[in-house]
Amino acid sequence: MLDSGCWMLDDQAMPEKWMIRVEGKEYGPADLEMLQEWKGEGRVLPTNEARREDADNWTTAAGIPDLFEPTGVAGSGPPPVQVSERKTKPAVAQRSFGGILAEMVRIYARNFRQFFCLSLLIVLPSAGGQLAAGLIGGTQNVDVDLRGMVAAAFSFCMLVLTLVLWPIYIASVQVLTSEGLGGRRLGFLAAINEAVKYWPRVAVLCLFVYVIFFLLISFGFAIAVMLWAGSTSLLVIFFALGLLVVQVWMFGRFFINVLFWQQFAVLENNGVVDSLRESRILARSGRELPWFQRPLWRGAFLVSLWTIIVLTIALGSQWTTLHEYFNLIVSTPDPQVLVQKLSAMSQARTFPISAFGLSILQKFLQPLLGIAFVILFFESRSSTEEQE
Repeated sequence: MLDSGCWMLDDQAMPEKWMIRVEGKEYGPADLEMLQEWKGEGRVLPTNEARREDADNWTTAAGIPDLFEPTGVAGSGPPPVQVSERKTKPAVAQRSFGGILAEMVRIYARNFRQFFCLSLLIVLPSAGGQLAAGLIGGTQNVDVDLRGMVAAAFSFCMLVLTLVLWPIYIASVQVLTSEGLGGRRLGFLAAINEAVKYWPRVAVLCLFVYVIFFLLISFGFAIAVMLWAGSTSLLVIFFALGLLVVQVWMFGRFFINVLFWQQFAVLENNGVVDSLRESRILARSGRELPWFQRPLWRGAFLVSLWTIIVLTIALGSQWTTLHEYFNLIVSTPDPQVLVQKLSAMSQARTFPISAFGLSILQKFLQPLLGIAFVILFFESRSSTEEQE
């Protein structure tokens, strides 16, 4: 009897824990104190489904003891807005450009394990393809045709895998950063599970945005070739310069339209067309602010800073090779001899370990750009809503 009585006392002393179901997802177990916090934040409403942790039958959160006070009569106003766990918008204070960079580093460091594992999704296929091509290229006892076919097939498979994983990577960066700004930590697998549902939308937007950027860059190269080929004709030079002005204008206009497409597609759950439209509107907002505080120019600064980092890494890894090529071009006036020497130099090169390592480092640092844009997105949205 004594043991039974002690067991009953212990059972009464243990706080009840509850599971809450919102939009088909279960949250918890949570005790009364945590439920009261969720209630204050608008995460739990009386109409939400709820059950005790050790029970199977679902009731409503209104039946949880001491959570909701009895109202007696229905309220005359509209019901409170339901806010789910992940869709809570973090409050982002207005920061300087340096403050955005500092917050970017803080979120990356605090969630380094998640971002590291996320980067592996992109690094492993790319690195696997490069390493396999290097190892096969260094084997002398394999038939050249077979070696080339194996290397090409494996590289193609890795490219396809990278393209498939890229939308998940983009969406996961948005989700992890949003949770980090809200003071929460989301596990790697939970972030991937959340990001997968955005794959079709992000994939379509990736295809559209990157193809347009590729065409604009190709257009610029075509203009450069036109200038080089018609360097003796003044008319061709003026025509090419005119096309260059048009190309720069088109590039800038498109950059404005897609500045925040990732954030609207994932964090705001907008469709393809709505993401592009809202991105353009937000990028052009803040015209009453000084130019360096507007979303457009801050986004341009972030992209420029990242471009400098990428170019520094690329040039640093290839500096010796570029220097050798430059000396060879300057010292060899005969084009036919130059082609032969360049071909021989290319065949004599070994696997570029330093370039490979720096390219891997770049991919692990790449989430920093996505984090910075999420911070800028929430900050710009907060400024716009305050003005409205």
